[in-house]
Amino acid sequence: MLLNAFQRYINNFRGFSREIWILTLVTFINRAGTMVLPFLSKYLKEDLDFSYDQVKWVLVCFGLGSMIGSWLGGKLSDKIGFYKIMVFSLFASGISFIALQYITSFTGLCLAIFLIMVVADMFRPAMFVSLSVYAKPENRTRALTLVRLAINLGFAAGPAMAGLIIMSAGYEGLFWVDGATCILAISIFWLMVKEKKKEVISKELATEQTNKSVFTDVPFWIFLFICLVTGILFFQLFTTLPLYHKEQFNLTEFQSGLLLMMNGLIIFFSEMAIVSYVERKKIDKVKIVSYGLLAMTISMYLLLINQWAGILVIMMFFMSFGEMFAFPFSNSFAMSRAPKGHEGRYMAIFTMAYSLAHILSSNIGFEIVDLKGYQANWLFMGLLGTFALILSLYLKKLLAEENN
Repeated sequence: MLLNAFQRYINNFRGFSREIWILTLVTFINRAGTMVLPFLSKYLKEDLDFSYDQVKWVLVCFGLGSMIGSWLGGKLSDKIGFYKIMVFSLFASGISFIALQYITSFTGLCLAIFLIMVVADMFRPAMFVSLSVYAKPENRTRALTLVRLAINLGFAAGPAMAGLIIMSAGYEGLFWVDGATCILAISIFWLMVKEKKKEVISKELATEQTNKSVFTDVPFWIFLFICLVTGILFFQLFTTLPLYHKEQFNLTEFQSGLLLMMNGLIIFFSEMAIVSYVERKKIDKVKIVSYGLLAMTISMYLLLINQWAGILVIMMFFMSFGEMFAFPFSNSFAMSRAPKGHEGRYMAIFTMAYSLAHILSSNIGFEIVDLKGYQANWLFMGLLGTFALILSLYLKKLLAEENN
């Protein structure tokens, strides 16, 4: 019975092209080395002695750069191709992360983080487009999930290693590792994967599809708002929560890293099986995203229990399942509505929603913490998730009417 379960799990990984596996390896190397982000707020607050307000504005610059980078990456992927954007983005951001350690002033860091994220987040929409090119149509959601598994496996290893590096060599080591792994990852991609053009479509179809403007797609914009809320809740893991670990429960960086490692391991062992099951049963993607939002909302309410450190483990369990339900199917739904030949721009708008979520997550979160404390922040986040859940019911009604 155990052998059969293992065989079914392995079968979920069959049918991918060589390019998808290489992209997965590259993503794992890059993600495992991306150690700065989970500890950025702690680095700014504890190592550079920034105030909450200054930390908030550096993270706002992070989000603004991410938004512009996402838009540029999507637009340029349609113009000059996803391959060139991916190579440029990771190589340039690798050099930039190494240089970032030498900038310690508030103004300098705001500008540097903004510019780095413009370059770094050009990668995301380009990577989504690459999946649509290198993966078979029937495998695209699973291919995206495979890449997300690589992200989470790297994410499981990265923060724990980062905590050890900080305790032994300081934050400077993180910048070197982060930059070096970006360069290593994209070098492997460039050497082993050849550029492949997107499918050429007829001018008539291109004109017809272009006339279907995303700006008049009401269900999609409601869906984007729901994605925005899931992003705001999720990014609390990297903004307010690391500081909460220290201030409320006196956890070390290594202990915080272990909690994030738990998140990565749960996703690594569970997400592909969940996605394969949903794909086989043809369960409505918006319904699954709603379940993910519900789990994330519960995780925020759980943080209101602040006298027992074990609640952080339970909270991370709910957040992990929320992430598994919400994120892969959000990507899949967005791609399914993208006009042929304009996937880059469409996915740029989708990824911009998460960039905006990063801005709002840090800005709102730190503002509430500064004025009212952590409890008020967790309550606000829970109520925001509840509102988005109500909105998801309305979205399902709209989509049902659209399909009739």
